Amino acid sequence: MHQVADLISIFEHTFYQSYNTRLVKGEHEPIYIPANDITPYHQIVFAHGFYASALHEIAHWLVAGSQRRLSEDYGYWYCPDGRDATQQAEFESVEVKPQAIEWALSVAAGFEFNVSVDNLNGEQTCRFAFQSRVHAKLLELLQNGFNPRTTLLLKALCKFYNTTWPLHAAQFSWHSPEELKDAV
Repeated sequence: MHQVADLISIFEHTFYQSYNTRLVKGEHEPIYIPANDITPYHQIVFAHGFYASALHEIAHWLVAGSQRRLSEDYGYWYCPDGRDATQQAEFESVEVKPQAIEWALSVAAGFEFNVSVDNLNGEQTCRFAFQSRVHAKLLELLQNGFNPRTTLLLKALCKFYNTTWPLHAAQFSWHSPEELKDAV
């Protein structure tokens, strides 16, 4: 049901003309590459052809402002897998908003969302605490509105996958294991 070719096409129809940006299936690590002498358009390269990776990389593009979109990987700091506790906390604080948007994109596409702490070989943190922060940010975005690019893509995904628009908080119910334990 969820083919990356469909997502590439939806993105292309929504953003190529207005933002000179294409979603590109990559073979290795994801990267954002601005237009250059070799490639005349911006590229959001997602990892290994995975649908979830594409949604995640799109979310980063949707967060990035116009100046950031002129720099490789938006000019952001990135510390790879194997982060210590301090580096992981910084990583998670930067990831809250993109993952909240990724969650919205996933629901719009009828695709299962999984929060990612992306640190398999480093300091382990509480995935549920991070997901709680992502969920709170998502509810805030639903309340206050997404930016125009995000809204365009959410509408396009809802139309293509025949899911509910506008999105609403009830579509994103989530409770940490501690909350569920306290409710019993």
